[in-house]
Amino acid sequence: MKNVKEILASKGSKIWSISPNAKVFDALKLMAEKQIGALMVMDDKGRVEGIITERDYARKIILFGKSSKETLVAEIMTPVDKMFHVGPNNTVEECMVLMTAEHVRHLPVCDSDKFTGLLSIGDIVKAIISEKDVLIEQLSNYISGKYM
Repeated sequence: MKNVKEILASKGSKIWSISPNAKVFDALKLMAEKQIGALMVMDDKGRVEGIITERDYARKIILFGKSSKETLVAEIMTPVDKMFHVGPNNTVEECMVLMTAEHVRHLPVCDSDKFTGLLSIGDIVKAIISEKDVLIEQLSNYISGKYM
């Protein structure tokens, strides 16, 4: 079973982030431009302060009649102490269990208190499908006698 470190290695290391002092509108523009659903919120020294997601926007701006052009990211982000996260050695299955149990679509990856990446539910599903495809191919080869 793949682990988080392997997924990040195949995915690439580019991490998109935004300042907690930025406007929510700017976060949404960046997410749309990069076709992603979440941004890490980082201070000017590169320390993680939280995460902002499309869900945060939908549930904390639209539903309360706030303006994304006037509201700061810090006002609606999930702060670092409330974020669910995983480590590089967690398995794909552990990530899926956590995401399902906590109803989250993004998991920051931390290695000894250092932020190293961000996984989406899509990354996890892709890894699971890839593992199943390999298993199906191996079973098909076994059944057809290819290993004899």
